[in-house]
Amino acid sequence: MTLSLSVVIPAYNEAERLAVGYERLSPTLTAMDPSSVEVIVIDDGSSDDTLKRAHDVYGHLEHARFVQQPSNLGKGAALRLGIALAHGSNVITADADMAIDPRQFPDFVAALVDNALVPGSRALTGDIVYDARLRTVAGAAFNRMVRHYTGTTLRDTQCGCKGFQLGPARLLALLAMIDGFAFDVEMLYLAQRLGLSVRPLLVTWQDVGDSSVRPGHDAWSMLQDIRGLQKTHYENPVVELPATVSVSDVAPLANEARLHGLVIARNDHNALLVLGRDGALGGLSLASSLGGNLRTARLDELNQRSYEAV
Repeated sequence: MTLSLSVVIPAYNEAERLAVGYERLSPTLTAMDPSSVEVIVIDDGSSDDTLKRAHDVYGHLEHARFVQQPSNLGKGAALRLGIALAHGSNVITADADMAIDPRQFPDFVAALVDNALVPGSRALTGDIVYDARLRTVAGAAFNRMVRHYTGTTLRDTQCGCKGFQLGPARLLALLAMIDGFAFDVEMLYLAQRLGLSVRPLLVTWQDVGDSSVRPGHDAWSMLQDIRGLQKTHYENPVVELPATVSVSDVAPLANEARLHGLVIARNDHNALLVLGRDGALGGLSLASSLGGNLRTARLDELNQRSYEAV
């Protein structure tokens, strides 16, 4: 059966919250047909038994994958890896505690029919109201800075639940550079630069405590990352191919070259096989086999194309 959805869960020291998250997710998996959904848990170098608990909680599912990062690289790095591994036609990223009500996952899938990116939003207008007033004030101030530096109009960039069509998700993951919590902002910034269709979806949620976010340290680090977005030169190696090349032509050769998580960005003139920034060596082999040209491409050349995951 073709997988219709990949649920990517980044987890750092989440051993105590994975079971609660699964309890919230389980009814939705049953309603959506578990055989068509894969769950990918990325243990981001946890110091507790997150990986073991993930196996205990999700290991019985027909399509479940577990990967452990060698060290704590950050939420952004974990999500990039999860998206590269995803095979569902749509991808939903979700926090381990499933604080966003998973019963809304079918709403994300429905919105993804006509939109490349559907970010969950806990406030389409106004500010997000948390249980703690200090967190509410800090969150509102952070969002104002995000809107100032990126030009986005979204009131909630940090919601852990976001939906993507697989092709655009792969492209955003290949282009993104931020490893930490500001990865969410970077994805939305890149989507805007690429001209992707973005439709926020109002979500219901629980303000779950014991987050791994450290408000003071992480907010400062995120602000530094966000301030640098407009100065970042996004450029990736690509193999330029004829517009008619098919995924079936590329996929077996990419596997032989041990290149994963790739995407074909296609228009009427050509097809650009977008590689990771460390994929140039494997790209030489692909270019030779497919009669293509290995070079680099910037954001403006990847704008307004169709995107197919390899």
